[in-house]
Amino acid sequence: MNYLNELITLCDEIGCNNKRNEPMSAHTTFQVGGVVPLFMEPSTLDQISRITAFCSQRKIPLRTIGNGSNLLVADEGADIALLCLGSNFAGIHQEGETNLICEAGASLSSVCAFALKHSLSGLEFAWGIPGNVGGAVYMNAGAYGGEMKDVLARVIHVSFDGGICCLEKDALKLSYRHSIYKENSASIALAEFSLRKGNQDEIRAKMDDYITRRKTKQPLEFPSAGSTFKRPVGGYASALIDQCGLKGLRVGGAMVSEKHAGFIINYENATCKDILDLVAQVQSRVKKQTGFELELEVERL
Repeated sequence: MNYLNELITLCDEIGCNNKRNEPMSAHTTFQVGGVVPLFMEPSTLDQISRITAFCSQRKIPLRTIGNGSNLLVADEGADIALLCLGSNFAGIHQEGETNLICEAGASLSSVCAFALKHSLSGLEFAWGIPGNVGGAVYMNAGAYGGEMKDVLARVIHVSFDGGICCLEKDALKLSYRHSIYKENSASIALAEFSLRKGNQDEIRAKMDDYITRRKTKQPLEFPSAGSTFKRPVGGYASALIDQCGLKGLRVGGAMVSEKHAGFIINYENATCKDILDLVAQVQSRVKKQTGFELELEVERL
């Protein structure tokens, strides 16, 4: 990749952790994926801005990721520079009585735990979602009747040229598994959540209920990216897949979970190709037997 050494020099100058030829199987919950030439883990907003501006000026392909919990990386990897907003950029603090300011790398579980500690309600639905704040905002993550759009107040992002901008909730274009960040190349940096005062015991009870449901119904013992397909209009992906008798269907090491048909899991040393071939088979058979077209929810790199 052109300018790679210069980008590494920049990272070293500004104190940004970086690794050469990093395997993405170590950074996705599917545990598959080849290497990227440069993997960067910034710890400040300024580092994100300076790296983004550098890549924009020199036309270096750059992608930002979080926990990799909704990401499928090709077996051959990708010829890009990767900016990972994770544990190095995961601060959480309270603003006023009911708002939380969270850096993009903060895990949803840590944000929920922080809210519980301070008796703030509204984020219980996110307890157990295996993603970070940035990814959750990016796809308007949700579960059990709640979504990010219910609690988001504003987002600070770094634009493709390194500029730092703020968008209020109404400008985020939040809808089912969608935000404005799926339409642009900006990197989500911080999110502000507007919560409400609640009873700590009631908040904890909701969180316990949701995590129990997850453990009971979802194949958490296997690597996956959660729900593989989006909910089609007029139906539910898992019910349609189950209806077609596809639980347990395998391609190589990838399998449709026998516990929850909406999950494709890395059952036994699956490759990205295994997973994508299985996705294609499921889509084809569901379309043929039910008429529904299943759209992949997982992002591809």
